[in-house]
Amino acid sequence: MRHSSVKHALSGKRILITGTTGFLGKVILEKIMREVPDVAGIYLLIRGNKAYPNEAARFRGDVLGSSIFEHLREHDPFGLHAFCRDKIHCIAGEITQPRFGLTEREYEILAGSVDVFIHSAASVNFHEPLDQALLVNALCLAHIADFAVDAGDIPVIQISTCYVNGQNNGLIREAVYSPARVEMPVEPGGYVEVQALLAALESEMAVVLSCCRDDEKARSQALTELGLKEANRYGWGDTYTFTKWIGEQILLRKMQGKTLTIVRPSVVESCLKEPKPGWIESVKVTDAILLAYARDKVSYFPARKAGVVDIIPVDLVANAVLLSAAEALMEPCRQRIYQACSGSRNPLGVDRYIKTICGEVKQNWHKYPKLTQKQPKRTFVPVNKTVFVAAVTLAKWGLTLIDRLMLRGTDHRSPALKLVESTLRLTSIYATYTSPYYVFNNDRLMDLAERMGATDRALFPVDAALIDWDVYFREIHVRGLNHYGLEDRSVQPASELTADEAEIGAASGETASGV
Repeated sequence: MRHSSVKHALSGKRILITGTTGFLGKVILEKIMREVPDVAGIYLLIRGNKAYPNEAARFRGDVLGSSIFEHLREHDPFGLHAFCRDKIHCIAGEITQPRFGLTEREYEILAGSVDVFIHSAASVNFHEPLDQALLVNALCLAHIADFAVDAGDIPVIQISTCYVNGQNNGLIREAVYSPARVEMPVEPGGYVEVQALLAALESEMAVVLSCCRDDEKARSQALTELGLKEANRYGWGDTYTFTKWIGEQILLRKMQGKTLTIVRPSVVESCLKEPKPGWIESVKVTDAILLAYARDKVSYFPARKAGVVDIIPVDLVANAVLLSAAEALMEPCRQRIYQACSGSRNPLGVDRYIKTICGEVKQNWHKYPKLTQKQPKRTFVPVNKTVFVAAVTLAKWGLTLIDRLMLRGTDHRSPALKLVESTLRLTSIYATYTSPYYVFNNDRLMDLAERMGATDRALFPVDAALIDWDVYFREIHVRGLNHYGLEDRSVQPASELTADEAEIGAASGETASGV
Protein backbone atom coordinates (compact mmCIF):
# COMPACT_ATOMS: atom_id res chain seq x y z
CA MET A 1 0.00 0.00 0.00
CA ARG A 2 1.16 3.56 -0.67
CA HIS A 3 1.34 6.37 1.85
CA SER A 4 -1.51 6.52 4.38
CA SER A 5 -2.33 10.03 5.57
CA VAL A 6 -4.30 8.63 8.51
CA LYS A 7 -1.46 6.44 9.73
CA HIS A 8 1.04 9.25 9.25
CA ALA A 9 -1.11 11.74 11.18
CA LEU A 10 -1.82 9.38 14.10
CA SER A 11 1.65 7.84 14.31
CA GLY A 12 3.45 8.92 17.47
CA LYS A 13 0.33 10.63 18.83
CA ARG A 14 -1.22 10.16 22.26
CA ILE A 15 -4.98 9.62 22.08
CA LEU A 16 -7.49 10.01 24.92
CA ILE A 17 -10.67 7.96 24.38
CA THR A 18 -13.86 7.75 26.43
CA GLY A 19 -16.57 5.12 26.04
CA THR A 20 -14.37 2.11 25.25
CA THR A 21 -16.62 -0.10 27.37
CA GLY A 22 -19.33 0.62 24.79
CA PHE A 23 -20.00 -0.86 21.35
CA LEU A 24 -18.47 1.78 19.08
CA GLY A 25 -15.65 2.62 21.49
CA LYS A 26 -14.35 -0.95 21.40
CA VAL A 27 -14.30 -0.97 17.59
CA ILE A 28 -12.42 2.35 17.47
CA LEU A 29 -9.83 1.06 19.96
CA GLU A 30 -9.38 -2.26 18.14
CA LYS A 31 -8.94 -0.50 14.79
CA ILE A 32 -6.20 1.74 16.19
CA MET A 33 -4.40 -1.20 17.76
CA ARG A 34 -4.59 -3.21 14.54
CA GLU A 35 -3.90 -0.53 11.90
CA VAL A 36 -1.96 2.17 13.76
CA PRO A 37 0.10 0.25 16.34
CA ASP A 38 2.81 2.90 16.36
CA VAL A 39 0.71 5.47 18.19
CA ALA A 40 2.63 6.75 21.19
CA GLY A 41 -0.10 5.83 23.65
CA ILE A 42 -3.80 5.46 24.29
CA TYR A 43 -5.34 6.92 27.44
CA LEU A 44 -8.70 5.47 28.45
CA LEU A 45 -10.95 7.42 30.76
CA ILE A 46 -12.71 4.56 32.48
CA ARG A 47 -14.14 3.75 35.90
CA GLY A 48 -14.74 0.63 37.93
CA ASN A 49 -18.23 -0.73 38.50
CA LYS A 50 -19.98 -3.44 40.51
CA ALA A 51 -18.35 -6.20 38.48
CA TYR A 52 -14.84 -4.71 38.42
CA PRO A 53 -13.26 -2.93 41.40
CA ASN A 54 -11.07 -0.50 39.43
CA GLU A 55 -10.35 0.88 35.97
CA ALA A 56 -7.61 -1.63 35.10
CA ALA A 57 -9.77 -4.62 36.02
CA ARG A 58 -12.64 -3.23 33.99
CA PHE A 59 -10.39 -2.72 30.98
CA ARG A 60 -9.21 -6.33 31.15
CA GLY A 61 -12.72 -7.71 31.65
CA ASP A 62 -15.15 -5.39 29.84
CA VAL A 63 -12.88 -4.22 27.02
CA LEU A 64 -9.97 -6.55 26.33
CA GLY A 65 -12.11 -9.58 27.17
CA SER A 66 -14.55 -8.70 24.37
CA SER A 67 -14.79 -10.96 21.32
CA ILE A 68 -13.91 -7.94 19.14
CA PHE A 69 -10.26 -8.59 20.07
CA GLU A 70 -10.34 -12.26 18.99
CA HIS A 71 -8.68 -11.37 15.68
CA LEU A 72 -5.70 -9.77 17.43
CA ARG A 73 -5.54 -12.56 20.01
CA GLU A 74 -5.46 -15.15 17.22
CA HIS A 75 -3.07 -13.42 14.79
CA ASP A 76 -0.71 -11.44 17.05
CA PRO A 77 -1.09 -12.39 20.73
CA PHE A 78 2.41 -11.19 21.67
CA GLY A 79 1.89 -7.87 19.89
CA LEU A 80 -1.46 -7.41 21.65
CA HIS A 81 0.10 -8.10 25.03
CA ALA A 82 3.00 -5.72 24.37
CA PHE A 83 0.67 -2.96 23.13
CA CYS A 84 -1.53 -3.19 26.22
CA ARG A 85 1.50 -3.30 28.53
CA ASP A 86 3.37 -0.39 26.96
CA LYS A 87 0.74 1.89 25.43
CA ILE A 88 -2.60 1.49 27.22
CA HIS A 89 -3.05 3.84 30.18
CA CYS A 90 -6.28 3.50 32.18
CA ILE A 91 -7.37 6.65 34.03
CA ALA A 92 -9.99 6.42 36.78
CA GLY A 93 -11.95 9.47 35.69
CA GLU A 94 -15.55 10.65 35.55
CA ILE A 95 -16.53 12.88 32.62
CA THR A 96 -19.49 14.40 34.49
CA GLN A 97 -17.21 16.02 37.07
CA PRO A 98 -14.98 19.08 36.69
CA ARG A 99 -11.41 18.00 35.84
CA PHE A 100 -12.94 14.51 35.40
CA GLY A 101 -12.84 14.02 39.18
CA LEU A 102 -9.03 13.91 39.15
CA THR A 103 -6.72 15.67 41.58
CA GLU A 104 -5.11 18.84 40.31
CA ARG A 105 -1.81 17.04 39.77
CA GLU A 106 -3.43 14.05 38.01
CA TYR A 107 -5.36 16.43 35.76
CA GLU A 108 -2.22 18.40 34.84
CA ILE A 109 -0.33 15.21 33.99
CA LEU A 110 -3.17 13.94 31.79
CA ALA A 111 -3.56 17.32 30.07
CA GLY A 112 0.16 17.31 29.28
CA SER A 113 0.05 13.77 27.90
CA VAL A 114 -2.62 13.94 25.18
CA ASP A 115 -2.61 15.09 21.54
CA VAL A 116 -6.23 14.36 20.52
CA PHE A 117 -9.46 13.56 22.37
CA ILE A 118 -12.05 11.09 21.00
CA HIS A 119 -15.23 11.33 23.10
CA SER A 120 -17.43 8.29 22.54
CA ALA A 121 -19.10 7.95 25.95
CA ALA A 122 -22.82 8.62 26.22
CA SER A 123 -25.99 7.42 27.86
CA VAL A 124 -27.95 5.65 25.12
CA ASN A 125 -31.01 5.00 27.27
CA PHE A 126 -33.94 6.53 25.39
CA HIS A 127 -35.93 6.68 28.65
CA GLU A 128 -33.25 8.16 30.90
CA PRO A 129 -34.34 10.56 33.66
CA LEU A 130 -33.78 14.07 32.32
CA ASP A 131 -31.21 15.12 34.95
CA GLN A 132 -28.97 12.14 34.23
CA ALA A 133 -29.32 12.41 30.44
CA LEU A 134 -28.40 16.09 30.55
CA LEU A 135 -25.41 15.42 32.78
CA VAL A 136 -23.93 12.63 30.64
CA ASN A 137 -24.91 13.76 27.13
CA ALA A 138 -24.73 17.54 27.41
CA LEU A 139 -23.36 19.29 30.49
CA CYS A 140 -20.19 17.19 30.70
CA LEU A 141 -19.12 18.50 27.29
CA ALA A 142 -18.19 21.77 28.97
CA HIS A 143 -15.57 19.81 30.95
CA ILE A 144 -14.29 18.24 27.74
CA ALA A 145 -13.96 21.64 26.07
CA ASP A 146 -12.09 22.98 29.11
CA PHE A 147 -9.74 20.00 29.04
CA ALA A 148 -9.01 20.49 25.34
CA VAL A 149 -7.93 24.08 26.08
CA ASP A 150 -5.88 23.06 29.13
CA ALA A 151 -4.17 20.36 27.04
CA GLY A 152 -2.94 22.98 24.56
CA ASP A 153 -5.98 23.40 22.30
CA ILE A 154 -5.94 19.77 21.21
CA PRO A 155 -8.57 18.52 18.71
CA VAL A 156 -11.80 17.03 20.03
CA ILE A 157 -13.72 14.39 18.07
CA GLN A 158 -17.24 14.21 19.48
CA ILE A 159 -19.42 11.18 18.64
CA SER A 160 -23.00 12.39 18.31
CA THR A 161 -25.92 10.99 16.29
CA CYS A 162 -27.62 11.87 13.00
CA TYR A 163 -30.88 12.00 14.94
CA VAL A 164 -30.00 15.32 16.56
CA ASN A 165 -31.97 16.61 13.56
CA GLY A 166 -35.10 15.68 15.55
CA GLN A 167 -38.29 15.96 13.55
CA ASN A 168 -36.85 18.13 10.78
CA ASN A 169 -37.72 16.57 7.42
CA GLY A 170 -36.19 16.41 3.97
CA LEU A 171 -32.50 16.14 3.13
CA ILE A 172 -30.53 16.41 6.38
CA ARG A 173 -27.04 17.69 5.66
CA GLU A 174 -23.89 17.84 7.81
CA ALA A 175 -24.91 21.06 9.50
CA VAL A 176 -26.48 22.46 12.68
CA TYR A 177 -30.28 22.24 12.81
CA SER A 178 -32.68 24.22 14.98
CA PRO A 179 -35.51 22.49 16.87
CA ALA A 180 -38.41 21.52 14.63
CA ARG A 181 -41.13 22.85 16.96
CA VAL A 182 -39.62 25.86 18.76
CA GLU A 183 -37.99 28.88 17.14
CA MET A 184 -34.30 28.91 18.13
CA PRO A 185 -32.14 30.40 15.35
CA VAL A 186 -28.60 29.31 14.55
CA GLU A 187 -26.16 31.97 15.77
CA PRO A 188 -23.47 33.47 13.48
CA GLY A 189 -20.94 31.24 15.24
CA GLY A 190 -22.72 28.14 13.92
CA TYR A 191 -24.53 26.97 17.03
CA VAL A 192 -27.89 27.43 18.76
CA GLU A 193 -27.79 29.28 22.08
CA VAL A 194 -29.19 26.86 24.69
CA GLN A 195 -28.51 28.65 27.97
CA ALA A 196 -32.13 29.82 28.36
CA LEU A 197 -33.35 26.32 27.48
CA LEU A 198 -31.07 24.77 30.11
CA ALA A 199 -32.29 27.26 32.71
CA ALA A 200 -35.91 26.38 31.89
CA LEU A 201 -35.19 22.65 32.18
CA GLU A 202 -33.39 23.18 35.49
CA SER A 203 -36.45 25.03 36.79
CA GLU A 204 -38.76 22.20 35.67
CA MET A 205 -36.53 19.60 37.31
CA ALA A 206 -36.44 21.58 40.57
CA VAL A 207 -40.24 21.42 40.73
CA VAL A 208 -40.15 17.65 40.25
CA LEU A 209 -37.48 17.22 42.92
CA SER A 210 -39.45 19.29 45.44
CA CYS A 211 -42.56 17.18 44.86
CA CYS A 212 -40.78 13.80 45.11
CA ARG A 213 -38.11 14.59 47.65
CA ASP A 214 -38.51 11.41 49.71
CA ASP A 215 -39.50 8.93 47.00
CA GLU A 216 -36.58 7.98 44.77
CA LYS A 217 -38.63 5.74 42.47
CA ALA A 218 -41.32 8.40 41.95
CA ARG A 219 -38.63 11.04 41.36
CA SER A 220 -36.91 8.93 38.72
CA GLN A 221 -40.22 8.23 36.96
CA ALA A 222 -41.24 11.89 37.05
CA LEU A 223 -37.89 13.01 35.61
CA THR A 224 -38.15 10.37 32.89
CA GLU A 225 -41.62 11.61 31.93
CA LEU A 226 -40.40 15.21 32.05
CA GLY A 227 -37.54 14.37 29.68
CA LEU A 228 -39.89 12.80 27.14
CA LYS A 229 -42.35 15.68 27.43
CA GLU A 230 -39.70 18.34 26.89
CA ALA A 231 -38.07 16.38 24.06
CA ASN A 232 -41.42 16.09 22.29
CA ARG A 233 -42.21 19.77 22.90
CA TYR A 234 -39.00 20.92 21.20
CA GLY A 235 -39.19 18.42 18.36
CA TRP A 236 -37.44 15.19 19.38
CA GLY A 237 -38.83 11.71 19.87
CA ASP A 238 -36.77 10.80 22.94
CA THR A 239 -34.59 12.24 25.68
CA TYR A 240 -31.38 10.73 24.27
CA THR A 241 -31.38 12.57 20.94
CA PHE A 242 -32.69 15.77 22.58
CA THR A 243 -29.82 15.90 25.07
CA LYS A 244 -27.25 14.93 22.42
CA TRP A 245 -28.40 17.95 20.40
CA ILE A 246 -28.00 20.20 23.45
CA GLY A 247 -24.52 18.77 23.97
CA GLU A 248 -23.53 19.63 20.40
CA GLN A 249 -24.53 23.26 20.94
CA ILE A 250 -22.56 23.52 24.19
CA LEU A 251 -19.45 22.11 22.55
CA LEU A 252 -19.76 24.21 19.39
CA ARG A 253 -20.14 27.37 21.48
CA LYS A 254 -17.30 26.67 23.91
CA MET A 255 -14.88 25.62 21.17
CA GLN A 256 -15.28 28.63 18.89
CA GLY A 257 -11.98 29.05 17.04
CA LYS A 258 -10.73 25.66 18.28
CA THR A 259 -10.39 22.26 16.59
CA LEU A 260 -13.65 20.33 16.82
CA THR A 261 -15.14 17.59 14.67
CA ILE A 262 -18.58 16.15 15.35
CA VAL A 263 -19.16 12.69 13.86
CA ARG A 264 -22.83 11.73 13.65
CA PRO A 265 -23.61 8.06 12.95
CA SER A 266 -27.13 6.94 12.05
CA VAL A 267 -28.32 3.56 13.40
CA VAL A 268 -25.08 1.69 14.13
CA GLU A 269 -25.22 -2.05 13.48
CA SER A 270 -22.85 -5.02 13.11
CA CYS A 271 -19.48 -4.94 11.33
CA LEU A 272 -19.57 -5.12 7.56
CA LYS A 273 -16.07 -6.55 7.30
CA GLU A 274 -13.48 -5.82 10.01
CA PRO A 275 -12.31 -7.27 12.23
CA LYS A 276 -15.09 -9.90 12.00
CA PRO A 277 -18.11 -9.62 9.66
CA GLY A 278 -21.28 -9.46 11.73
CA TRP A 279 -19.60 -8.67 15.05
CA ILE A 280 -22.03 -6.90 17.33
CA GLU A 281 -22.50 -6.40 21.03
CA SER A 282 -26.02 -6.95 22.40
CA VAL A 283 -29.24 -5.95 20.63
CA LYS A 284 -29.24 -2.58 18.87
CA VAL A 285 -32.05 -0.20 17.97
CA THR A 286 -33.61 -1.73 14.87
CA ASP A 287 -32.86 -5.27 16.07
CA ALA A 288 -35.52 -5.00 18.77
CA ILE A 289 -38.23 -5.08 16.09
CA LEU A 290 -36.58 -8.07 14.42
CA LEU A 291 -36.29 -9.82 17.77
CA ALA A 292 -39.95 -9.19 18.57
CA TYR A 293 -40.97 -10.53 15.14
CA ALA A 294 -38.68 -13.59 15.37
CA ARG A 295 -40.30 -14.57 18.66
CA ASP A 296 -43.88 -13.99 17.48
CA LYS A 297 -44.27 -10.96 19.76
CA VAL A 298 -45.37 -8.57 17.01
CA SER A 299 -46.85 -8.74 13.54
CA TYR A 300 -48.03 -5.12 13.13
CA PHE A 301 -45.87 -2.06 13.66
CA PRO A 302 -45.98 1.57 12.49
CA ALA A 303 -43.72 2.02 9.50
CA ARG A 304 -43.66 4.15 6.37
CA LYS A 305 -42.84 1.74 3.56
CA ALA A 306 -41.69 4.51 1.23
CA GLY A 307 -39.24 5.90 3.78
CA VAL A 308 -35.49 5.28 3.96
CA VAL A 309 -34.20 3.52 7.07
CA ASP A 310 -30.62 4.59 7.73
CA ILE A 311 -28.31 1.83 8.98
CA ILE A 312 -24.51 1.98 9.02
CA PRO A 313 -22.09 -0.82 10.02
CA VAL A 314 -19.99 -0.02 13.07
CA ASP A 315 -16.62 -0.53 11.33
CA LEU A 316 -17.48 2.20 8.81
CA VAL A 317 -18.30 4.55 11.71
CA ALA A 318 -14.99 3.79 13.46
CA ASN A 319 -13.17 4.52 10.20
CA ALA A 320 -14.99 7.87 9.91
CA VAL A 321 -13.83 8.76 13.43
CA LEU A 322 -10.19 7.98 12.60
CA LEU A 323 -10.32 9.88 9.29
CA SER A 324 -11.71 12.84 11.24
CA ALA A 325 -9.03 12.61 13.92
CA ALA A 326 -6.27 12.53 11.31
CA GLU A 327 -7.71 15.53 9.47
CA ALA A 328 -8.12 17.50 12.71
CA LEU A 329 -4.44 16.95 13.53
CA MET A 330 -3.32 17.91 10.02
CA GLU A 331 -5.63 20.92 9.62
CA PRO A 332 -6.45 22.36 13.09
CA CYS A 333 -8.49 25.39 14.19
CA ARG A 334 -11.67 24.47 12.33
CA GLN A 335 -15.09 23.10 13.27
CA ARG A 336 -16.47 20.29 11.12
CA ILE A 337 -19.52 18.02 11.09
CA TYR A 338 -19.58 14.64 9.35
CA GLN A 339 -22.40 12.12 9.12
CA ALA A 340 -21.66 8.38 8.94
CA CYS A 341 -24.82 7.18 7.24
CA SER A 342 -26.21 5.33 4.24
CA GLY A 343 -29.33 7.26 3.21
CA SER A 344 -27.87 9.43 0.48
CA ARG A 345 -25.24 6.97 -0.80
CA ASN A 346 -27.06 3.64 -0.65
CA PRO A 347 -30.70 4.18 0.32
CA LEU A 348 -32.41 1.26 2.03
CA GLY A 349 -36.19 1.45 1.79
CA VAL A 350 -38.19 0.52 4.88
CA ASP A 351 -40.23 -1.97 2.86
CA ARG A 352 -37.08 -3.66 1.48
CA TYR A 353 -35.50 -3.76 4.94
CA ILE A 354 -38.54 -5.46 6.47
CA LYS A 355 -38.92 -8.00 3.67
CA THR A 356 -35.21 -8.85 3.59
CA ILE A 357 -34.46 -9.22 7.27
CA CYS A 358 -37.77 -10.76 8.33
CA GLY A 359 -37.70 -13.00 5.25
CA GLU A 360 -34.27 -14.32 6.23
CA VAL A 361 -35.43 -15.17 9.75
CA LYS A 362 -38.64 -16.81 8.53
CA GLN A 363 -36.92 -18.87 5.81
CA ASN A 364 -33.80 -19.89 7.74
CA TRP A 365 -34.98 -19.73 11.34
CA HIS A 366 -33.23 -23.03 12.17
CA LYS A 367 -29.82 -21.37 11.60
CA TYR A 368 -30.42 -18.91 14.43
CA PRO A 369 -31.16 -20.84 17.65
CA LYS A 370 -30.51 -17.84 19.91
CA LEU A 371 -32.80 -15.63 17.85
CA THR A 372 -35.74 -17.99 17.50
CA GLN A 373 -36.55 -21.60 18.36
CA LYS A 374 -39.37 -22.05 15.87
CA GLN A 375 -40.38 -20.59 12.53
CA PRO A 376 -42.26 -17.29 12.88
CA LYS A 377 -45.84 -17.88 11.80
CA ARG A 378 -46.86 -14.32 11.13
CA THR A 379 -46.04 -11.85 8.40
CA PHE A 380 -44.67 -8.50 9.52
CA VAL A 381 -47.18 -5.89 8.37
CA PRO A 382 -46.22 -2.18 8.42
CA VAL A 383 -49.19 0.06 9.25
CA ASN A 384 -49.90 3.77 9.39
CA LYS A 385 -48.48 5.28 12.59
CA THR A 386 -51.53 7.43 13.42
CA VAL A 387 -53.95 4.54 13.02
CA PHE A 388 -51.69 2.18 14.97
CA VAL A 389 -51.21 4.56 17.91
CA ALA A 390 -54.94 5.32 18.06
CA ALA A 391 -55.86 1.61 18.12
CA VAL A 392 -53.26 0.71 20.76
CA THR A 393 -54.18 3.73 22.91
CA LEU A 394 -57.84 2.73 22.77
CA ALA A 395 -56.87 -0.79 23.86
CA LYS A 396 -54.86 0.67 26.73
CA TRP A 397 -57.85 2.67 27.97
CA GLY A 398 -60.07 -0.40 27.86
CA LEU A 399 -57.57 -2.63 29.66
CA THR A 400 -56.89 0.06 32.27
CA LEU A 401 -60.62 0.30 32.98
CA ILE A 402 -60.85 -3.48 33.37
CA ASP A 403 -57.90 -3.47 35.77
CA ARG A 404 -59.55 -0.79 37.90
CA LEU A 405 -62.84 -2.67 37.99
CA MET A 406 -60.93 -5.74 39.16
CA LEU A 407 -59.17 -3.58 41.80
CA ARG A 408 -55.68 -4.25 40.43
CA GLY A 409 -53.05 -1.81 41.65
CA THR A 410 -50.41 -0.12 39.50
CA ASP A 411 -47.85 -2.74 40.48
CA HIS A 412 -50.17 -5.62 39.56
CA ARG A 413 -51.31 -4.67 36.06
CA SER A 414 -52.62 -7.41 33.81
CA PRO A 415 -50.18 -9.00 31.33
CA ALA A 416 -52.29 -7.65 28.47
CA LEU A 417 -52.03 -4.08 29.78
CA LYS A 418 -48.27 -4.43 30.29
CA LEU A 419 -47.93 -5.63 26.69
CA VAL A 420 -49.95 -2.70 25.35
CA GLU A 421 -47.94 -0.19 27.43
CA SER A 422 -44.69 -1.75 26.19
CA THR A 423 -45.96 -1.50 22.59
CA LEU A 424 -46.68 2.21 23.03
CA ARG A 425 -43.20 2.79 24.49
CA LEU A 426 -41.55 0.95 21.61
CA THR A 427 -43.68 2.92 19.15
CA SER A 428 -42.65 6.24 20.68
CA ILE A 429 -39.00 5.27 20.16
CA TYR A 430 -38.99 3.42 16.85
CA ALA A 431 -41.45 5.49 14.84
CA THR A 432 -38.58 7.95 14.30
CA TYR A 433 -36.64 5.19 12.54
CA THR A 434 -39.43 3.23 10.84
CA SER A 435 -41.55 6.17 9.65
CA PRO A 436 -38.89 8.56 8.33
CA TYR A 437 -39.57 11.68 6.29
CA TYR A 438 -35.89 12.56 6.10
CA VAL A 439 -32.75 11.33 4.32
CA PHE A 440 -29.30 11.83 5.83
CA ASN A 441 -26.62 13.21 3.53
CA ASN A 442 -22.84 12.82 3.98
CA ASP A 443 -21.28 14.57 1.00
CA ARG A 444 -18.69 16.18 3.27
CA LEU A 445 -17.53 12.83 4.67
CA MET A 446 -17.28 11.45 1.13
CA ASP A 447 -15.20 14.49 0.17
CA LEU A 448 -12.90 13.88 3.14
CA ALA A 449 -12.40 10.24 2.08
CA GLU A 450 -11.63 11.39 -1.46
CA ARG A 451 -9.04 13.92 -0.23
CA MET A 452 -7.35 11.34 1.99
CA GLY A 453 -6.60 9.22 -1.08
CA ALA A 454 -6.99 5.69 -2.39
CA THR A 455 -4.83 4.05 0.27
CA ASP A 456 -6.92 5.40 3.13
CA ARG A 457 -10.17 4.66 1.30
CA ALA A 458 -9.02 1.02 1.28
CA LEU A 459 -7.67 0.94 4.83
CA PHE A 460 -10.39 3.08 6.42
CA PRO A 461 -13.50 2.72 4.20
CA VAL A 462 -16.52 4.87 5.08
CA ASP A 463 -18.65 4.64 1.94
CA ALA A 464 -22.05 2.96 2.44
CA ALA A 465 -22.15 2.30 -1.31
CA LEU A 466 -19.87 -0.64 -0.52
CA ILE A 467 -22.79 -2.43 1.17
CA ASP A 468 -24.92 -4.99 -0.66
CA TRP A 469 -27.94 -4.89 1.63
CA ASP A 470 -29.22 -8.36 0.72
CA VAL A 471 -25.81 -9.90 1.42
CA TYR A 472 -25.35 -7.82 4.58
CA PHE A 473 -28.64 -8.85 6.16
CA ARG A 474 -28.89 -12.42 4.91
CA GLU A 475 -25.25 -13.50 5.29
CA ILE A 476 -23.67 -11.13 7.81
CA HIS A 477 -25.92 -9.23 10.19
CA VAL A 478 -28.52 -11.81 11.28
CA ARG A 479 -25.81 -14.44 11.65
CA GLY A 480 -23.68 -12.04 13.69
CA LEU A 481 -26.61 -11.01 15.87
CA ASN A 482 -27.33 -14.64 16.64
CA HIS A 483 -23.66 -15.49 17.31
CA TYR A 484 -22.38 -12.38 19.09
CA GLY A 485 -25.33 -10.28 20.16
CA LEU A 486 -27.71 -12.66 21.93
CA GLU A 487 -27.48 -14.67 25.11
CA ASP A 488 -28.24 -18.37 25.27
CA ARG A 489 -32.02 -18.52 25.67
CA SER A 490 -31.79 -21.60 27.86
CA VAL A 491 -30.34 -19.38 30.60
CA GLN A 492 -33.08 -17.30 32.24
CA PRO A 493 -32.16 -13.74 33.28
CA ALA A 494 -31.79 -13.16 37.01
CA SER A 495 -34.89 -10.97 37.17
CA GLU A 496 -38.62 -11.09 36.72
CA LEU A 497 -38.22 -10.39 33.02
CA THR A 498 -38.29 -13.25 30.57
CA ALA A 499 -35.31 -13.67 28.23
CA ASP A 500 -37.33 -12.15 25.40
CA GLU A 501 -38.42 -9.12 27.43
CA ALA A 502 -34.91 -8.51 28.77
CA GLU A 503 -33.31 -8.48 25.30
CA ILE A 504 -36.04 -6.38 23.65
CA GLY A 505 -36.10 -4.02 26.62
CA ALA A 506 -32.33 -3.56 26.50
CA ALA A 507 -32.50 -2.48 22.87
CA SER A 508 -35.18 0.08 23.64
CA GLY A 509 -33.21 1.46 26.56
CA GLU A 510 -35.73 0.22 29.11
CA THR A 511 -33.34 -2.02 31.03
CA ALA A 512 -29.87 -0.97 29.90
CA SER A 513 -27.76 2.02 29.04
CA GLY A 514 -24.19 2.33 27.89
CA VAL A 515 -21.50 4.75 28.96
